[in-house]
Amino acid sequence: MKNLILLTAFVFGFSAISFAQTEDAKANVTLSSEAQAKLTLEKKSHDFGTIEEGVQATITFTFKNTGNAPLVLNSVKASCGCTTPKWTKEPIAPGEEGVITAIYNSKGRPGNFTKTITVKHNGEGGTEFLTIRGVVNRAAPVVQPTVVSPEQ
Repeated sequence: MKNLILLTAFVFGFSAISFAQTEDAKANVTLSSEAQAKLTLEKKSHDFGTIEEGVQATITFTFKNTGNAPLVLNSVKASCGCTTPKWTKEPIAPGEEGVITAIYNSKGRPGNFTKTITVKHNGEGGTEFLTIRGVVNRAAPVVQPTVVSPEQ
């Protein structure tokens, strides 16, 4: 009798857990079909090639909201202070486009560079990474002329 009660309790418990998991799976399907923004970038990286030291190298990344809810860029941060990002601040409606502009200051930074811009948004995935790279040629040193004044 004791074994029968334990077996019944086990079967009942297992059935309840299985049912709860099925209900959770149905809830997830419903959530995924709700309105959601989706950020789709034309490109995720840019190579400036070779630039001269002191140049403000600028690239604009264009993106589109291919979702069915407004897209909001929560933060756009560069990997260092030599790169300044600017971006569309207002919500982007479904089907509309926005931009992220990256400005790299090459002054005092000769050599190869690779910088990352992290874009956090409310859309599918939540985070995108943009990359800029290039080579900065060292600027020629400025030679100050020597002024010799005649003796009096």
